Amino acid sequence: MGMNRTFRAVALAAVFAAAAGAASAQSVLNRGYDADPETLDPHKTSTVSEAHLIRDLFENLVVHDARGQVAPGVAERWSRSADGRTYTFSLRANARWSNGDPVVAGDFEYSLKRIMTPATGAKYANILYPILNSEAFNKGQGKTADDLGVKALDARTLEIKLERPTPYFLELLTHQTGAPVHRASVERLGADFVRPGNLVSNGAYRLVENVPNSHIRMAKNPNFHDAAGVKIDTVNFIPHPDLAAGARRFLAGELHVTTDIPADQIKFLRQRLGSQVKITPYLGTYYFAFNTSKAPFDDLRVRRALSMVIDREFIAEQVWQETMVPAYSWVPPGIGNYVPQPVEVDYKAKSTIEREDEAKRLLAAAGFGAGPGQRRLSVQIRYNTTDNNRATAVAVADMWKQIGVETTFVNTDTRTHFAHLRDGGDFDVARVGWIGDYSDPQNFLFLLQSDNTGFNYARYKNPEFDMLMRQSADETDLAKRAEILAKAEALIARDHPFVGVLYYSNRNLISDKLEGYIPNLRGANATRYMSLKP
Repeated sequence: MGMNRTFRAVALAAVFAAAAGAASAQSVLNRGYDADPETLDPHKTSTVSEAHLIRDLFENLVVHDARGQVAPGVAERWSRSADGRTYTFSLRANARWSNGDPVVAGDFEYSLKRIMTPATGAKYANILYPILNSEAFNKGQGKTADDLGVKALDARTLEIKLERPTPYFLELLTHQTGAPVHRASVERLGADFVRPGNLVSNGAYRLVENVPNSHIRMAKNPNFHDAAGVKIDTVNFIPHPDLAAGARRFLAGELHVTTDIPADQIKFLRQRLGSQVKITPYLGTYYFAFNTSKAPFDDLRVRRALSMVIDREFIAEQVWQETMVPAYSWVPPGIGNYVPQPVEVDYKAKSTIEREDEAKRLLAAAGFGAGPGQRRLSVQIRYNTTDNNRATAVAVADMWKQIGVETTFVNTDTRTHFAHLRDGGDFDVARVGWIGDYSDPQNFLFLLQSDNTGFNYARYKNPEFDMLMRQSADETDLAKRAEILAKAEALIARDHPFVGVLYYSNRNLISDKLEGYIPNLRGANATRYMSLKP
């Protein structure tokens, strides 16, 4: 461990020394971010941390602009058929890969077929299921790559056919899964195509270094079609899962921006940094997943009892210092294409005492109690290590103690934590967060479909829920579709496989020297739109 810390400190010193030495000649941005990526293969990524990196390395057909709005990417324009089922994209003539190869429609046809190929093992493939025959192909249900509704009509024209009209399809294509990969590199190098020196990308930046626990360095891609408009020459992504350490680095001038703030230091940081502390709305839910496939968490009474005694207001106000909002629904407020009022759990209005009394009755009915001779419920909370997550887990454990529950903890780094959950590892209760990929309730509810093995961490299986999700996919009237999705969420509010605790906010430290970093509901901040004051 000591060697690892020493190595990291030396590596970081080298990063900052290089940045300082180059400052007179070029613009160098030091971006803090959540955690090291599990992969830089866009078709195998799944986390927000990875999305920040993919957004700089690759350019999709459409992208998020500086304010988080859908804007042209490789596609300079597009059209949609009258029935809403066919999109035709016209690609830029000057789009280039970092090695100088032209970016053509065939690259997107290859990439969309690659992510859907079962052998690729893309955990996020289902986000693209609106594409015609993609679900059947990805699940091996009689369709092949040739059946996929994606076709390069010529070098600069791509046609995508959908299963049904999908109101959020363009925003869906901004997601990291929509990024293209360089076919020749993938076929020649296999999994090594993402290594520095190998990775051929088509975004505003190219990969230079990837040093775990230290930094990922990118340099401006001179072949990018808008290279003249890119003001930052070099960007260093520096992980800071230790939020207090990230804040210290910001205070020392080693970071220009961070992606999170230690909640217990928010008052101090506001006093020191003033307007450089930015708290803004974000489309996401901080939640706990119960492992419904194992006893006693397969018992609704246990899940409901544990959920209802979580004091969301206390956690939001005291643990997170009012930088997060208490959550009583799974789908966050402000989302598009949904019912006007959130679908909340039925105990929101009850007092703390009423909730604790009911929770004790539920646990007793399930065979648990705190008295002599009674079986005590033991729960293990698994979380990814940050100061805020640790404080939240400890607070929840104290709340559970009030109803006779004993709690232990397992914490790992972010990459290990989510790999464990995605790969079906054992757990009791896990801390998770979900940030919307697009502003539509389906993007939150689809996680709980029984066939979503990559993200249904609760292993929730409810045929009625699955049926409602299928019905919503076939409903073209947005108001009727919203009502169907609300019925689906009502089942989640009843069954408690996922339990919303907080709604997210953007919590950034942003240097006065950095321009163009605009916090937005989508959390999309590509370096290409930023600049540094001298």
